[in-house]
Amino acid sequence: MYQIEVRHEGLNKYKVIKGNNIYVVQQKAEMQKRTWNEMWKKKQLQLNQKKARELAAKEKQQKKELAAKLTTEATEQLNTIQNTLLFTLDHVDTINWEDLKDTSSFSEIEPVKKDVIEIPREPLPSDELYNPKFGIMDRLMSKKRQKKIDEINELYKLDHEKWEKQKERVLKINQKNKEVYEREIADWIEKKEQFLANQKENNDAVENLKESYIQGNPDAIVEYCDMVLSNSEYPNFFPQEFELEYNPSNNVLLVEYLLPSISNLPTLKSVKYIQSRNEFKEEHLSDTALNKIYDNLLYEITLRTIYELFEADSIDAVHSIVFNGLVRSIDKTNGNEVEAWILSVQTPKKEFEEINLEQVDPKLCFKGLKGIGSSKLHSLTPIAPIIKIERQDSRFVSSYNIADSLDESDNLAAMDWEDFEHLIRELFEKEFNETGGEVRITRASRDGGVDAVAFDPDPIRGGKIIIQAKRYTNVVGVSSVRDLYGTVQHEGATKGILVSTADFGPDSFKFAKDKPITLINGSNLLSLLHKHGYKARIDIKQAKEILANNPLREL
Repeated sequence: MYQIEVRHEGLNKYKVIKGNNIYVVQQKAEMQKRTWNEMWKKKQLQLNQKKARELAAKEKQQKKELAAKLTTEATEQLNTIQNTLLFTLDHVDTINWEDLKDTSSFSEIEPVKKDVIEIPREPLPSDELYNPKFGIMDRLMSKKRQKKIDEINELYKLDHEKWEKQKERVLKINQKNKEVYEREIADWIEKKEQFLANQKENNDAVENLKESYIQGNPDAIVEYCDMVLSNSEYPNFFPQEFELEYNPSNNVLLVEYLLPSISNLPTLKSVKYIQSRNEFKEEHLSDTALNKIYDNLLYEITLRTIYELFEADSIDAVHSIVFNGLVRSIDKTNGNEVEAWILSVQTPKKEFEEINLEQVDPKLCFKGLKGIGSSKLHSLTPIAPIIKIERQDSRFVSSYNIADSLDESDNLAAMDWEDFEHLIRELFEKEFNETGGEVRITRASRDGGVDAVAFDPDPIRGGKIIIQAKRYTNVVGVSSVRDLYGTVQHEGATKGILVSTADFGPDSFKFAKDKPITLINGSNLLSLLHKHGYKARIDIKQAKEILANNPLREL
Protein backbone atom coordinates (compact mmCIF):
# COMPACT_ATOMS: atom_id res chain seq x y z
CA MET A 1 0.00 0.00 0.00
CA TYR A 2 1.36 3.44 -1.05
CA GLN A 3 0.27 6.88 0.19
CA ILE A 4 1.19 10.54 -0.46
CA GLU A 5 0.22 13.57 1.65
CA VAL A 6 -0.81 16.69 -0.27
CA ARG A 7 -1.41 20.17 1.19
CA HIS A 8 -2.53 23.61 0.02
CA GLU A 9 -1.69 26.38 2.45
CA GLY A 10 -3.86 29.01 0.80
CA LEU A 11 -7.02 26.88 0.88
CA ASN A 12 -5.96 25.26 4.13
CA LYS A 13 -6.48 21.81 2.57
CA TYR A 14 -4.89 18.50 3.50
CA LYS A 15 -5.40 15.00 2.04
CA VAL A 16 -3.73 11.55 2.06
CA ILE A 17 -3.76 9.77 -1.34
CA LYS A 18 -3.54 5.99 -1.03
CA GLY A 19 -3.26 3.13 -3.52
CA ASN A 20 -1.57 -0.15 -4.39
CA ASN A 21 0.31 1.34 -7.35
CA ILE A 22 2.81 4.10 -6.70
CA TYR A 23 2.35 5.61 -10.18
CA VAL A 24 -1.39 5.78 -9.79
CA VAL A 25 -1.02 7.35 -6.35
CA GLN A 26 1.35 9.99 -7.75
CA GLN A 27 -1.00 10.86 -10.61
CA LYS A 28 -3.93 11.17 -8.23
CA ALA A 29 -1.86 13.43 -6.00
CA GLU A 30 -0.92 15.66 -8.96
CA MET A 31 -4.53 15.86 -10.08
CA GLN A 32 -5.56 16.91 -6.55
CA LYS A 33 -2.92 19.63 -6.51
CA ARG A 34 -4.07 20.97 -9.90
CA THR A 35 -7.67 20.98 -8.72
CA TRP A 36 -6.75 22.90 -5.60
CA ASN A 37 -4.59 25.35 -7.61
CA GLU A 38 -7.51 26.07 -9.96
CA MET A 39 -9.75 26.61 -6.95
CA TRP A 40 -7.14 28.96 -5.49
CA LYS A 41 -6.84 30.95 -8.74
CA LYS A 42 -10.63 31.40 -8.91
CA LYS A 43 -10.72 32.45 -5.29
CA GLN A 44 -7.90 34.96 -5.84
CA LEU A 45 -9.67 36.32 -8.91
CA GLN A 46 -12.86 36.74 -6.93
CA LEU A 47 -10.95 38.47 -4.14
CA ASN A 48 -9.24 40.81 -6.62
CA GLN A 49 -12.54 41.63 -8.28
CA LYS A 50 -14.08 42.31 -4.90
CA LYS A 51 -11.16 44.57 -3.95
CA ALA A 52 -11.44 46.38 -7.27
CA ARG A 53 -15.16 46.96 -6.70
CA GLU A 54 -14.49 48.11 -3.16
CA LEU A 55 -11.70 50.41 -4.36
CA ALA A 56 -13.90 51.88 -7.10
CA ALA A 57 -16.69 52.38 -4.61
CA LYS A 58 -14.22 53.91 -2.19
CA GLU A 59 -12.86 56.27 -4.85
CA LYS A 60 -16.38 57.34 -5.79
CA GLN A 61 -17.22 57.85 -2.15
CA GLN A 62 -14.02 59.83 -1.68
CA LYS A 63 -14.89 61.99 -4.66
CA LYS A 64 -18.39 62.53 -3.30
CA GLU A 65 -16.89 63.49 0.05
CA LEU A 66 -14.39 65.80 -1.68
CA ALA A 67 -17.22 67.50 -3.58
CA ALA A 68 -19.13 67.93 -0.32
CA LYS A 69 -16.02 69.32 1.40
CA LEU A 70 -15.39 71.83 -1.40
CA THR A 71 -19.03 72.89 -1.27
CA THR A 72 -18.82 73.40 2.48
CA GLU A 73 -15.65 75.45 2.11
CA ALA A 74 -17.21 77.56 -0.65
CA THR A 75 -20.34 78.13 1.45
CA GLU A 76 -18.28 79.11 4.48
CA GLN A 77 -16.21 81.52 2.39
CA LEU A 78 -19.30 83.20 0.97
CA ASN A 79 -20.88 83.33 4.44
CA THR A 80 -17.74 85.01 5.77
CA ILE A 81 -17.98 87.67 3.09
CA GLN A 82 -21.68 88.18 3.64
CA ASN A 83 -21.18 88.54 7.41
CA THR A 84 -18.25 90.94 7.26
CA LEU A 85 -19.99 93.50 9.45
CA LEU A 86 -21.46 91.08 11.98
CA PHE A 87 -18.08 89.40 12.46
CA THR A 88 -16.55 92.45 14.12
CA LEU A 89 -19.43 93.00 16.55
CA ASP A 90 -18.30 90.01 18.61
CA HIS A 91 -14.71 91.25 18.88
CA VAL A 92 -13.08 93.83 21.14
CA ASP A 93 -11.17 96.29 18.96
CA THR A 94 -9.52 98.32 21.73
CA ILE A 95 -5.77 97.78 21.74
CA ASN A 96 -4.48 95.99 24.84
CA TRP A 97 -1.12 97.67 25.36
CA GLU A 98 0.17 94.87 27.58
CA ASP A 99 -0.38 92.38 24.77
CA LEU A 100 2.02 94.42 22.64
CA LYS A 101 4.81 94.03 25.19
CA ASP A 102 7.33 91.21 25.11
CA THR A 103 7.05 89.27 28.36
CA SER A 104 9.02 86.23 27.19
CA SER A 105 12.04 84.89 29.06
CA PHE A 106 15.47 84.45 27.57
CA SER A 107 15.16 81.04 25.97
CA GLU A 108 18.79 80.00 25.61
CA ILE A 109 19.81 77.50 28.28
CA GLU A 110 22.54 78.63 30.64
CA PRO A 111 25.80 76.70 30.11
CA VAL A 112 26.48 74.07 32.73
CA LYS A 113 29.85 74.10 34.44
CA LYS A 114 31.52 70.72 34.32
CA ASP A 115 32.54 69.16 37.60
CA VAL A 116 36.18 69.48 38.56
CA ILE A 117 37.96 66.17 38.15
CA GLU A 118 39.70 65.23 41.35
CA ILE A 119 43.41 64.50 41.25
CA PRO A 120 44.15 60.92 42.31
CA ARG A 121 45.77 60.50 45.69
CA GLU A 122 49.51 60.96 45.55
CA PRO A 123 51.49 57.80 46.38
CA LEU A 124 53.56 58.27 49.54
CA PRO A 125 56.66 56.32 50.67
CA SER A 126 54.91 55.68 53.94
CA ASP A 127 52.09 53.82 52.20
CA GLU A 128 51.89 50.24 53.26
CA LEU A 129 52.36 49.19 49.64
CA TYR A 130 55.87 50.60 49.69
CA ASN A 131 56.89 49.10 53.04
CA PRO A 132 58.75 45.83 52.31
CA LYS A 133 57.92 42.77 54.31
CA PHE A 134 61.11 40.93 55.42
CA GLY A 135 61.22 37.29 56.27
CA ILE A 136 63.85 35.39 58.25
CA MET A 137 66.02 34.84 55.18
CA ASP A 138 65.80 38.57 54.32
CA ARG A 139 67.09 39.45 57.73
CA LEU A 140 69.89 36.92 57.48
CA MET A 141 70.87 37.85 53.92
CA SER A 142 71.48 41.56 53.41
CA LYS A 143 71.62 41.31 49.61
CA LYS A 144 68.24 39.72 49.47
CA ARG A 145 66.88 42.32 51.83
CA GLN A 146 68.37 45.12 49.78
CA LYS A 147 66.92 43.65 46.61
CA LYS A 148 63.45 43.84 48.12
CA ILE A 149 64.07 47.44 49.18
CA ASP A 150 65.27 48.35 45.68
CA GLU A 151 62.24 46.69 44.11
CA ILE A 152 59.88 48.54 46.44
CA ASN A 153 61.66 51.83 45.75
CA GLU A 154 61.43 51.22 41.97
CA LEU A 155 57.73 50.45 42.30
CA TYR A 156 57.19 53.67 44.25
CA LYS A 157 59.15 55.62 41.66
CA LEU A 158 57.10 54.22 38.76
CA ASP A 159 53.81 54.73 40.57
CA HIS A 160 54.75 58.30 41.46
CA GLU A 161 55.75 59.10 37.87
CA LYS A 162 52.45 57.64 36.70
CA TRP A 163 50.62 59.79 39.25
CA GLU A 164 52.47 62.89 38.10
CA LYS A 165 51.30 62.28 34.54
CA GLN A 166 47.71 61.66 35.71
CA LYS A 167 47.84 64.83 37.76
CA GLU A 168 49.08 66.82 34.76
CA ARG A 169 46.30 65.44 32.53
CA VAL A 170 43.63 66.18 35.13
CA LEU A 171 44.88 69.74 35.61
CA LYS A 172 44.88 70.33 31.86
CA ILE A 173 41.34 68.94 31.49
CA ASN A 174 40.09 71.03 34.40
CA GLN A 175 41.76 74.15 33.00
CA LYS A 176 40.31 73.55 29.53
CA ASN A 177 36.82 72.93 30.97
CA LYS A 178 37.15 76.12 32.98
CA GLU A 179 38.18 78.20 29.98
CA VAL A 180 35.41 76.74 27.80
CA TYR A 181 32.83 77.41 30.51
CA GLU A 182 34.06 80.96 31.04
CA ARG A 183 33.75 81.67 27.30
CA GLU A 184 30.32 80.05 27.09
CA ILE A 185 28.96 81.79 30.19
CA ALA A 186 30.34 85.16 29.05
CA ASP A 187 28.72 84.70 25.65
CA TRP A 188 25.47 83.60 27.27
CA ILE A 189 25.44 86.56 29.66
CA GLU A 190 26.10 88.94 26.76
CA LYS A 191 23.26 87.44 24.73
CA LYS A 192 20.91 87.56 27.72
CA GLU A 193 21.79 91.17 28.49
CA GLN A 194 21.26 92.09 24.83
CA PHE A 195 17.92 90.26 24.83
CA LEU A 196 16.79 92.04 27.98
CA ALA A 197 18.01 95.39 26.64
CA ASN A 198 16.12 94.91 23.37
CA GLN A 199 13.06 93.70 25.26
CA LYS A 200 13.16 96.75 27.54
CA GLU A 201 13.68 99.07 24.57
CA ASN A 202 10.70 97.58 22.74
CA ASN A 203 8.49 97.58 25.83
CA ASP A 204 9.50 101.16 26.62
CA ALA A 205 8.54 102.11 23.06
CA VAL A 206 5.10 100.54 23.59
CA GLU A 207 4.73 102.33 26.93
CA ASN A 208 5.83 105.64 25.39
CA LEU A 209 3.35 105.19 22.55
CA LYS A 210 0.65 104.39 25.10
CA GLU A 211 1.41 107.53 27.13
CA SER A 212 1.62 109.61 23.98
CA TYR A 213 -1.75 108.26 22.85
CA ILE A 214 -3.36 108.90 26.24
CA GLN A 215 -2.07 112.47 26.12
CA GLY A 216 -3.73 112.90 22.72
CA ASN A 217 -0.65 113.23 20.52
CA PRO A 218 -1.93 113.29 16.91
CA ASP A 219 0.83 111.01 15.57
CA ALA A 220 0.17 108.50 18.35
CA ILE A 221 -3.56 108.59 17.62
CA VAL A 222 -2.89 107.83 13.95
CA GLU A 223 -0.53 104.98 14.90
CA TYR A 224 -3.08 103.60 17.36
CA CYS A 225 -5.84 103.69 14.73
CA ASP A 226 -3.45 102.04 12.28
CA MET A 227 -2.98 99.17 14.75
CA VAL A 228 -6.74 98.85 15.19
CA LEU A 229 -7.34 98.43 11.45
CA SER A 230 -4.27 96.21 11.02
CA ASN A 231 -5.63 93.86 13.69
CA SER A 232 -8.97 93.56 11.92
CA GLU A 233 -9.31 90.05 10.50
CA TYR A 234 -10.34 89.75 6.87
CA PRO A 235 -9.97 86.96 4.28
CA ASN A 236 -6.47 86.88 2.79
CA PHE A 237 -7.66 88.14 -0.60
CA PHE A 238 -8.65 91.52 0.90
CA PRO A 239 -6.03 94.26 0.26
CA GLN A 240 -6.30 95.83 3.74
CA GLU A 241 -4.34 98.89 2.63
CA PHE A 242 -5.24 102.27 4.08
CA GLU A 243 -3.95 105.72 4.94
CA LEU A 244 -4.99 107.77 7.95
CA GLU A 245 -4.89 111.45 8.78
CA TYR A 246 -6.00 112.95 12.08
CA ASN A 247 -6.87 116.61 12.56
CA PRO A 248 -6.63 117.58 16.26
CA SER A 249 -8.28 120.94 15.69
CA ASN A 250 -11.64 119.33 14.93
CA ASN A 251 -11.00 115.72 16.05
CA VAL A 252 -11.74 114.35 12.60
CA LEU A 253 -10.08 111.14 11.43
CA LEU A 254 -9.80 110.74 7.68
CA VAL A 255 -9.58 107.16 6.41
CA GLU A 256 -8.65 106.39 2.83
CA TYR A 257 -9.26 102.67 2.37
CA LEU A 258 -8.40 100.39 -0.53
CA LEU A 259 -11.43 98.16 -1.08
CA PRO A 260 -11.25 94.73 -2.74
CA SER A 261 -11.93 94.53 -6.45
CA ILE A 262 -14.86 92.40 -7.56
CA SER A 263 -12.34 90.15 -9.30
CA ASN A 264 -10.88 89.32 -5.86
CA LEU A 265 -14.12 87.75 -4.65
CA PRO A 266 -14.68 83.99 -4.79
CA THR A 267 -17.58 82.95 -7.01
CA LEU A 268 -17.79 79.21 -6.30
CA LYS A 269 -21.14 78.15 -4.78
CA SER A 270 -20.98 74.35 -4.85
CA VAL A 271 -19.23 71.31 -6.32
CA LYS A 272 -21.02 68.13 -7.37
CA TYR A 273 -19.56 64.77 -8.37
CA ILE A 274 -21.26 63.31 -11.46
CA GLN A 275 -20.78 59.58 -10.98
CA SER A 276 -21.92 58.56 -14.47
CA ARG A 277 -19.27 60.78 -16.07
CA ASN A 278 -16.74 60.47 -13.28
CA GLU A 279 -16.22 64.24 -13.17
CA PHE A 280 -16.74 67.26 -10.92
CA LYS A 281 -19.18 70.01 -11.81
CA GLU A 282 -18.81 73.48 -10.29
CA GLU A 283 -21.64 75.95 -9.81
CA HIS A 284 -20.68 79.64 -9.62
CA LEU A 285 -22.50 82.80 -8.64
CA SER A 286 -24.31 84.59 -11.42
CA ASP A 287 -23.09 88.05 -12.35
CA THR A 288 -26.20 89.54 -10.79
CA ALA A 289 -25.68 87.70 -7.50
CA LEU A 290 -21.96 88.54 -7.46
CA ASN A 291 -22.65 92.23 -8.05
CA LYS A 292 -25.18 92.26 -5.20
CA ILE A 293 -22.76 90.54 -2.82
CA TYR A 294 -19.94 92.87 -3.86
CA ASP A 295 -21.95 96.04 -3.32
CA ASN A 296 -23.15 94.85 0.07
CA LEU A 297 -19.58 93.89 1.03
CA LEU A 298 -18.26 97.38 0.33
CA TYR A 299 -20.97 98.94 2.46
CA GLU A 300 -20.20 96.48 5.24
CA ILE A 301 -16.45 97.18 5.10
CA THR A 302 -17.21 100.90 5.35
CA LEU A 303 -19.47 100.51 8.39
CA ARG A 304 -17.19 97.95 9.98
CA THR A 305 -14.11 100.17 9.66
CA ILE A 306 -15.92 103.13 11.20
CA TYR A 307 -17.29 100.92 13.98
CA GLU A 308 -13.88 99.45 14.85
CA LEU A 309 -12.23 102.86 15.02
CA PHE A 310 -14.95 104.40 17.17
CA GLU A 311 -15.12 101.36 19.47
CA ALA A 312 -11.35 101.34 19.98
CA ASP A 313 -11.25 105.10 20.67
CA SER A 314 -10.70 104.73 24.42
CA ILE A 315 -9.68 108.38 24.97
CA ASP A 316 -12.51 109.86 22.87
CA ALA A 317 -10.01 111.50 20.52
CA VAL A 318 -12.06 110.87 17.37
CA HIS A 319 -15.30 112.85 17.23
CA SER A 320 -15.96 112.25 13.56
CA ILE A 321 -14.71 109.94 10.80
CA VAL A 322 -14.54 110.52 7.07
CA PHE A 323 -14.22 107.25 5.15
CA ASN A 324 -13.20 107.26 1.48
CA GLY A 325 -13.31 103.97 -0.41
CA LEU A 326 -10.89 103.38 -3.28
CA VAL A 327 -10.92 100.46 -5.74
CA ARG A 328 -8.09 99.36 -8.02
CA SER A 329 -9.14 97.36 -11.03
CA ILE A 330 -8.11 96.51 -14.57
CA ASP A 331 -9.61 98.53 -17.37
CA LYS A 332 -10.77 95.82 -19.77
CA THR A 333 -10.51 98.19 -22.73
CA ASN A 334 -6.74 98.69 -22.44
CA GLY A 335 -5.56 96.25 -19.79
CA ASN A 336 -4.18 99.02 -17.55
CA GLU A 337 -4.73 99.36 -13.83
CA VAL A 338 -7.08 102.16 -12.86
CA GLU A 339 -8.14 103.65 -9.53
CA ALA A 340 -11.46 105.17 -8.61
CA TRP A 341 -12.95 106.66 -5.45
CA ILE A 342 -16.37 105.05 -5.40
CA LEU A 343 -17.80 105.93 -2.00
CA SER A 344 -17.34 108.51 0.73
CA VAL A 345 -19.11 109.13 4.02
CA GLN A 346 -18.68 111.34 7.06
CA THR A 347 -20.29 110.55 10.40
CA PRO A 348 -20.05 111.96 13.93
CA LYS A 349 -19.30 109.46 16.68
CA LYS A 350 -22.44 110.17 18.70
CA GLU A 351 -24.69 109.67 15.69
CA PHE A 352 -22.96 106.46 14.63
CA GLU A 353 -23.07 104.94 18.10
CA GLU A 354 -26.86 105.15 18.08
CA ILE A 355 -27.00 102.72 15.13
CA ASN A 356 -27.81 99.06 15.85
CA LEU A 357 -25.46 97.45 13.34
CA GLU A 358 -26.86 93.96 13.99
CA GLN A 359 -30.17 94.94 12.45
CA VAL A 360 -29.31 97.46 9.72
CA ASP A 361 -29.33 97.05 5.99
CA PRO A 362 -25.73 98.17 5.15
CA LYS A 363 -26.71 100.07 2.00
CA LEU A 364 -29.63 101.87 3.64
CA CYS A 365 -27.47 102.66 6.66
CA PHE A 366 -24.79 104.15 4.39
CA LYS A 367 -27.40 106.24 2.60
CA GLY A 368 -28.89 107.27 5.95
CA LEU A 369 -25.48 108.66 6.90
CA LYS A 370 -25.65 110.75 3.70
CA GLY A 371 -22.86 108.71 2.14
CA ILE A 372 -21.83 109.52 -1.41
CA GLY A 373 -21.65 106.74 -3.97
CA SER A 374 -23.26 105.25 -7.04
CA SER A 375 -26.37 103.15 -6.53
CA LYS A 376 -24.39 100.33 -8.17
CA LEU A 377 -20.94 100.30 -6.61
CA HIS A 378 -19.79 97.46 -8.87
CA SER A 379 -19.98 99.88 -11.77
CA LEU A 380 -17.00 101.66 -10.17
CA THR A 381 -18.49 105.06 -10.95
CA PRO A 382 -16.01 107.68 -9.63
CA ILE A 383 -17.17 110.19 -7.03
CA ALA A 384 -15.56 113.21 -5.38
CA PRO A 385 -14.67 112.32 -1.76
CA ILE A 386 -15.94 114.58 1.01
CA ILE A 387 -12.35 115.30 2.09
CA LYS A 388 -9.13 113.92 0.67
CA ILE A 389 -5.67 113.50 2.12
CA GLU A 390 -3.44 115.90 0.22
CA ARG A 391 -0.31 113.92 -0.64
CA GLN A 392 1.33 116.12 -3.24
CA ASP A 393 1.37 119.46 -1.39
CA SER A 394 3.23 119.42 1.91
CA ARG A 395 3.37 123.19 2.42
CA PHE A 396 0.45 123.17 4.88
CA VAL A 397 1.77 123.70 8.40
CA SER A 398 -0.82 122.76 11.00
CA SER A 399 -0.90 123.68 14.66
CA TYR A 400 -0.12 120.09 15.60
CA ASN A 401 3.63 120.09 14.98
CA ILE A 402 4.01 119.44 11.26
CA ALA A 403 7.20 121.17 10.02
CA ASP A 404 7.13 123.63 7.22
CA SER A 405 9.25 122.02 4.50
CA LEU A 406 8.98 124.83 1.96
CA ASP A 407 10.18 128.41 1.96
CA GLU A 408 6.97 130.31 1.14
CA SER A 409 6.88 133.57 3.02
CA ASP A 410 3.17 134.41 2.77
CA ASN A 411 1.10 132.94 5.56
CA LEU A 412 -2.53 133.06 4.36
CA ALA A 413 -3.87 132.64 7.86
CA ALA A 414 -2.15 135.87 8.96
CA MET A 415 -2.63 138.05 5.90
CA ASP A 416 -4.93 141.05 5.77
CA TRP A 417 -8.55 139.88 5.56
CA GLU A 418 -9.35 142.06 2.60
CA ASP A 419 -6.27 140.87 0.72
CA PHE A 420 -7.32 137.30 1.46
CA GLU A 421 -10.84 137.81 0.05
CA HIS A 422 -9.36 139.43 -3.02
CA LEU A 423 -6.99 136.49 -3.51
CA ILE A 424 -9.88 134.04 -3.25
CA ARG A 425 -11.88 135.98 -5.83
CA GLU A 426 -8.89 135.98 -8.20
CA LEU A 427 -8.36 132.25 -7.63
CA PHE A 428 -11.94 131.33 -8.53
CA GLU A 429 -11.93 133.71 -11.43
CA LYS A 430 -9.10 131.58 -12.89
CA GLU A 431 -10.88 128.37 -11.93
CA PHE A 432 -14.20 129.19 -13.62
CA ASN A 433 -12.69 130.94 -16.62
CA GLU A 434 -11.10 127.60 -17.59
CA THR A 435 -14.56 126.14 -18.30
CA GLY A 436 -16.00 129.24 -19.97
CA GLY A 437 -17.59 130.48 -16.79
CA GLU A 438 -17.68 134.00 -15.45
CA VAL A 439 -16.93 135.37 -12.01
CA ARG A 440 -18.37 138.69 -10.96
CA ILE A 441 -16.61 140.28 -8.04
CA THR A 442 -18.69 141.75 -5.27
CA ARG A 443 -17.49 144.44 -2.94
CA ALA A 444 -14.98 143.47 -0.33
CA SER A 445 -16.69 143.27 3.03
CA ARG A 446 -16.39 141.86 6.51
CA ASP A 447 -20.08 141.36 7.10
CA GLY A 448 -20.25 137.68 6.13
CA GLY A 449 -22.03 138.43 2.87
CA VAL A 450 -21.27 137.38 -0.68
CA ASP A 451 -17.62 137.73 -1.69
CA ALA A 452 -18.00 136.52 -5.28
CA VAL A 453 -20.62 135.11 -7.64
CA ALA A 454 -19.63 132.58 -10.31
CA PHE A 455 -21.78 131.67 -13.30
CA ASP A 456 -20.99 128.19 -14.65
CA PRO A 457 -22.47 127.49 -18.11
CA ASP A 458 -22.36 123.69 -17.68
CA PRO A 459 -25.96 122.45 -18.22
CA ILE A 460 -25.72 119.74 -15.57
CA ARG A 461 -23.60 121.05 -12.73
CA GLY A 462 -23.59 124.74 -13.61
CA GLY A 463 -25.60 127.77 -12.55
CA LYS A 464 -25.11 130.57 -10.09
CA ILE A 465 -22.52 129.82 -7.41
CA ILE A 466 -21.95 131.87 -4.26
CA ILE A 467 -18.36 132.04 -2.99
CA GLN A 468 -17.49 133.11 0.53
CA ALA A 469 -13.99 133.45 2.04
CA LYS A 470 -13.07 133.03 5.73
CA ARG A 471 -9.55 133.84 6.85
CA TYR A 472 -9.87 131.98 10.16
CA THR A 473 -7.42 130.61 12.71
CA ASN A 474 -10.06 128.62 14.57
CA VAL A 475 -12.31 125.79 13.50
CA VAL A 476 -15.20 127.06 11.38
CA GLY A 477 -18.43 126.43 13.21
CA VAL A 478 -21.70 125.24 11.78
CA SER A 479 -23.20 128.73 12.05
CA SER A 480 -21.01 129.96 9.16
CA VAL A 481 -22.20 127.07 7.00
CA ARG A 482 -25.83 127.81 7.89
CA ASP A 483 -25.30 131.46 6.95
CA LEU A 484 -23.90 130.50 3.57
CA TYR A 485 -26.79 128.12 2.95
CA GLY A 486 -29.21 130.94 3.76
CA THR A 487 -27.38 133.21 1.32
CA VAL A 488 -27.55 130.53 -1.39
CA GLN A 489 -31.30 130.25 -0.92
CA HIS A 490 -31.76 134.02 -0.81
CA GLU A 491 -29.69 134.52 -3.98
CA GLY A 492 -31.46 131.69 -5.81
CA ALA A 493 -28.04 130.07 -6.37
CA THR A 494 -27.46 126.43 -7.26
CA LYS A 495 -24.47 126.03 -4.99
CA GLY A 496 -22.35 127.67 -2.29
CA ILE A 497 -18.60 127.41 -1.70
CA LEU A 498 -17.07 128.27 1.67
CA VAL A 499 -13.28 128.68 1.72
CA SER A 500 -11.29 128.89 4.94
CA THR A 501 -7.65 128.81 6.02
CA ALA A 502 -8.68 126.67 8.98
CA ASP A 503 -10.64 123.44 9.26
CA PHE A 504 -14.34 122.74 9.64
CA GLY A 505 -15.93 121.08 12.63
CA PRO A 506 -17.86 117.78 12.40
CA ASP A 507 -21.17 119.63 12.70
CA SER A 508 -20.24 121.74 9.66
CA PHE A 509 -19.66 118.64 7.53
CA LYS A 510 -22.83 117.05 8.88
CA PHE A 511 -24.89 120.12 7.97
CA ALA A 512 -23.35 120.48 4.50
CA LYS A 513 -23.26 116.88 3.32
CA ASP A 514 -26.88 116.72 2.14
CA LYS A 515 -26.94 120.28 0.78
CA PRO A 516 -25.41 122.02 -2.27
CA ILE A 517 -22.50 123.26 -0.17
CA THR A 518 -18.76 122.67 -0.78
CA LEU A 519 -16.34 123.21 2.12
CA ILE A 520 -12.72 123.95 1.20
CA ASN A 521 -10.32 123.84 4.15
CA GLY A 522 -6.75 125.07 4.30
CA SER A 523 -5.24 121.94 2.82
CA ASN A 524 -7.65 121.95 -0.13
CA LEU A 525 -7.04 125.67 -0.60
CA LEU A 526 -3.26 125.23 -0.84
CA SER A 527 -3.77 122.52 -3.45
CA LEU A 528 -6.03 124.80 -5.49
CA LEU A 529 -3.59 127.70 -5.18
CA HIS A 530 -0.73 125.49 -6.33
CA LYS A 531 -2.79 124.40 -9.35
CA HIS A 532 -2.98 128.02 -10.50
CA GLY A 533 0.63 128.89 -9.72
CA TYR A 534 0.17 130.63 -6.37
CA LYS A 535 2.81 130.09 -3.70
CA ALA A 536 1.74 130.38 -0.11
CA ARG A 537 1.60 128.54 3.16
CA ILE A 538 -0.75 128.20 6.12
CA ASP A 539 0.64 128.25 9.67
CA ILE A 540 -2.25 128.56 12.13
CA LYS A 541 -0.06 128.73 15.20
CA GLN A 542 2.10 131.55 13.83
CA ALA A 543 -1.01 133.39 12.60
CA LYS A 544 -2.57 133.32 16.06
CA GLU A 545 0.58 134.88 17.53
CA ILE A 546 0.71 137.59 14.83
CA LEU A 547 -2.98 138.44 15.16
CA ALA A 548 -2.76 138.47 18.95
CA ASN A 549 -0.04 141.14 18.70
CA ASN A 550 -1.94 143.12 16.07
CA PRO A 551 -5.65 143.30 17.01
CA LEU A 552 -6.40 145.54 14.02
CA ARG A 553 -5.78 142.59 11.73
CA GLU A 554 -8.12 140.29 13.70
CA LEU A 555 -11.41 139.17 12.34
